[in-house]
Amino acid sequence: MAKIKGAIVVDVEKCKGCSVCIPACPTDVILLSKNVNGKGYNYAYMENPDACIGCANCAVVCPDGVITVYKVKVA
Repeated sequence: MAKIKGAIVVDVEKCKGCSVCIPACPTDVILLSKNVNGKGYNYAYMENPDACIGCANCAVVCPDGVITVYKVKVA
């Protein structure tokens, strides 16, 4: 059975930094950035990308739909 590796892409300019995605992640991949976007919000980003399993919990709970999840099979 192939192993799945995940990755997320956050639309930084639309993220409001509500942090709902952080506790939804079972592998503690997401944190809020210390930097801010154009609207002055700290945005979510992948702090630990190697741990992402592509479960998409973060995208499901995001109230603004700014997270896209990608899955890749690895050998």
